[in-house]
Amino acid sequence: MKHFNLTEWSLNHRQLIWFFIILSAVAGAFAYEQMGRMEDPDFTIREMIVAVGWPGASAAQMEQQITDKVEKRLQDTPGLDYLVSYSRPQQSVIFVHLKEPIHPDEIRPTWLEVRNMVNNMRDELPEGIRGPYFNDRFDDVYGNVYALTSDGFSYEEMRVQAEKIRQILLRMGSVKKVELIGVQPEKIFIEMDSRKLARLGIDPLLAAALIKKQNTLTPSGMIETADDNVFLRVTGLFNDLSSLENLPIRVLDRTFRLGDMAKIRRAYVDPPDPKMFFNGTPAIGIAVSMEKGGNVLKLGQLLDETLADITRELPLGLSIHQVANQPRVVKDSINQFVKTLAEAIAIILVVSFLSLGLRSGLVVALCIPLVVAATLLAMKMAGIDLHRVSLGALIVSLGLLVDDAIIAVEMMSVKLEQGWERVKAAAFAYKVTAFPMLAGTLITCAGFTPIGFSKGMSSEFCKSIFPVITLSLLISWVVSVMVTPMFGYYLIKPKRAVAKDPEDIYDKAFYRGFKRVLVKCLDHKTIVLVLTLALFGYSIYAFKFVEHEFFPNSVRPELIVDLTLPEGSSIKATERQAQAFARAIGTSPHIDHFASYVGFGAPRFILAFDPVQPRSNFAQFVIVAKGLDQRQQLEEDISEILDTSFPMVRGHLKTLQLGPPEPYPVMLRVSGPDYGKVRAIAQKVGQVMTANPLLRNVNFNWYEKTKMLRLAVDQDKARLLGINSTDLALAIQAQISGIPVSQFRQGDKTVEIDLRLDAADRRSISDIKTLPIHIGKGRTIPLEQIAVIGFDTEEGLIWRRNLTPTITVQAETVAGATGNDETLVVYSALKQVRDNLAPGYRIDIGGIAERSSQATAYILAMAPAMFMIIVIILMIQLQNISSVILTLLTAPLGIIGVIAALLTFHMPMGFLAQLGILALSGIIIRNSVILMDQIHRQLEAGETRYHAVINAAVLRFRPIMLTAAAAILGMLPLALDKFWAPMAVSIGGGLFGATILTLLVLPCMYAAWYRVKAE
Repeated sequence: MKHFNLTEWSLNHRQLIWFFIILSAVAGAFAYEQMGRMEDPDFTIREMIVAVGWPGASAAQMEQQITDKVEKRLQDTPGLDYLVSYSRPQQSVIFVHLKEPIHPDEIRPTWLEVRNMVNNMRDELPEGIRGPYFNDRFDDVYGNVYALTSDGFSYEEMRVQAEKIRQILLRMGSVKKVELIGVQPEKIFIEMDSRKLARLGIDPLLAAALIKKQNTLTPSGMIETADDNVFLRVTGLFNDLSSLENLPIRVLDRTFRLGDMAKIRRAYVDPPDPKMFFNGTPAIGIAVSMEKGGNVLKLGQLLDETLADITRELPLGLSIHQVANQPRVVKDSINQFVKTLAEAIAIILVVSFLSLGLRSGLVVALCIPLVVAATLLAMKMAGIDLHRVSLGALIVSLGLLVDDAIIAVEMMSVKLEQGWERVKAAAFAYKVTAFPMLAGTLITCAGFTPIGFSKGMSSEFCKSIFPVITLSLLISWVVSVMVTPMFGYYLIKPKRAVAKDPEDIYDKAFYRGFKRVLVKCLDHKTIVLVLTLALFGYSIYAFKFVEHEFFPNSVRPELIVDLTLPEGSSIKATERQAQAFARAIGTSPHIDHFASYVGFGAPRFILAFDPVQPRSNFAQFVIVAKGLDQRQQLEEDISEILDTSFPMVRGHLKTLQLGPPEPYPVMLRVSGPDYGKVRAIAQKVGQVMTANPLLRNVNFNWYEKTKMLRLAVDQDKARLLGINSTDLALAIQAQISGIPVSQFRQGDKTVEIDLRLDAADRRSISDIKTLPIHIGKGRTIPLEQIAVIGFDTEEGLIWRRNLTPTITVQAETVAGATGNDETLVVYSALKQVRDNLAPGYRIDIGGIAERSSQATAYILAMAPAMFMIIVIILMIQLQNISSVILTLLTAPLGIIGVIAALLTFHMPMGFLAQLGILALSGIIIRNSVILMDQIHRQLEAGETRYHAVINAAVLRFRPIMLTAAAAILGMLPLALDKFWAPMAVSIGGGLFGATILTLLVLPCMYAAWYRVKAE
């Protein structure tokens, strides 16, 4: 096998090679059609929600009696990273976050363990709690969202139609789940007149008990005869509203009809449940989630056909509108990337034709589609879908995969120019370049290993970069040694006469000029090396002027607007503000359509979007602009509207993010055991942020207290009257908010029956003091006789992180500023505050800056492994420690070009740019290996070190420059893509500088290392 020549074997078995060429092309085309399509790759959200309700409890009671106990139990969760929770009156919500290195296959078993742990501690929680409830499907994506609107139909009629549509959609293939959004449940309200109750001496709780007893479904027995089982059915259950109105209520030997003392009506829940609006019109949302691994384009086509059929059958006055259309976005995204791929191929072909000539360039041109087709087939077999990252990685690999073909055809062309026979020239190209090319290919692949094997959500998002590039480069090597020579055999004409001197082809003005420059550098190698070192040092210094950004914002047209009212605001107040905002933006010519969600956030219509949990003081708008320019104009218009017309509403504008999302670009956490001290520290942090001119809309995730009425009950007087605190609270609840007393059952539907006072009796806070409290025997007293009623404040919301009260101070950045940079600026400005914090209190970086540092740490953790792989490959190829050291020393030279390029093009240093720098080191070393291998061959041919260095640089100048040019120019289309631009600019700029320095500085380093003297 030592002398086996794969190229020569391929040329001797050309029909077999042709067979596999055709097979690969056909299979690749078939694979492309069958591959899944997505906008962005999947990544695992390691988050679960645990919610517990406790009617009547304050936020502080929820924190102490529910949240704290559950969190302490959840600390035993395997792989737990941190816990975040908030406590509101009557509600506790805990977010369980697992460590990012946890493998996705371990997530579901962990969530099952969380369920068991919390359910097993139910006896430790107070009586009367509701739940616990769990949501471990927090990562379900509803890529297709529709809005059902009506003209003249009620919410219930809309719900009936929406449910029919839901059942139709659930029967479709690839549909995993269909959820209805903004449904308003019906209720039957028994609204009693307080004056009538007092005059008649009727206790509302007595009426509630009678209603419940009358309508409770109780077994009445069964008679077992000799032949049959005969069940007994007692009548009297409520069949309609009239049976409820005619219910007799007997009090003090008098009988009244329920309808005589109360208004009974069927309506919707009050206060309302969260609502959805489409273009300001009430709507019911229909959100469709796709099965994992499905083809979103095929699902989109099927949904369009199905919804068209459904629309034709809808009653007149009902309309369906598309709110979120992920299939269209994916189709446009993939089409754009295919266009970018074609542009990259065209650029590389131009480079090949211009540098190699028509015939040699045609050889390279024929190899590119073959490699791409084979790579697509390999991606399909590996389960890699087409999306932003995999297609981008394929474009990145384009500039690299032609290197082997260029090197092989260039060597073959040189030998043919020297008069060699075609088979001999091709076989010689394999003998001389195959294994250096293989080593270079493996080294380039090794440069991408950190992203392929590092942990973390960000790495998981970009993980397909490594397999796509590795597969394409390995396939390109196989093609370069088996297919490229065969194409060259047919297309490149051999020279008729042999040149007198094989080196005559390098005796041209260009090569002579390069040789003179190289000799000058070698004669002044010390100066060259010192200047190179100084340039490297200056680049490290200039690094601090490069902006930092984790992931760029998306170029999708959606604009997200969050409206937050003061804590404690009612959902009706929120709806009024949301509708006023909808009217303010409704006439904008820049908007295609918009959906608003009152009392909750939009569903997760893309994976990189975090839905907001329900809360009464929150509304969210998803505004779809007509284009990117219009989106930018909308941001300016909406900012002005919020600042001028909505002073009591905290507005927050944001675009969708690429990669793991965060609510605000700048976030700092203030933690400590005492609420007051945490507030005071957070206030100082907020003042520093406000003083920063690059930040705006500084706010806190919780800060202000909420209003409350405190009823200081005279317990002695209450006891004398036979009133205890529980009965008093229940009596007030029954009259003000209402209490459930029974259920109205109609077909397959169950409607709650609530009893409460008439709206006129519970409209004003001042009416509370005259609220009648029944003390038995038909007598009542006003509430103020047994309780002192006064206004007070309490904690309406308490956020915690890892069991410690935590306030997050957050802000938006102005145009041109990045969240990473401004977070670090603010954190540094708080040094004195941080140094003077009492024990137990701390200020931590959060949000995007925290995620960025974690992602960088995960990537750098793999750098030693990458380095060792590269060293091993170099040792196998070069088998000389000095040569390995010299080759490795060229890798840092790329930093010079990277920093220069980032600063020149105003590109931020983000996650993709960091990956590009690591990958760049492998690409640079690949070129250095080619040069070092040629130096060894020149030495083996009997040349002195001085002439070997010079001649090797001249001989390898053309292939090194050609491959570098192909890689750099192949990055140009990606440099226009917002997501890939930082990596493309980093690789392109770094490779441009490093290639020139490699051809000049590496020979100087070699000469200095071996003390080579000029000859």
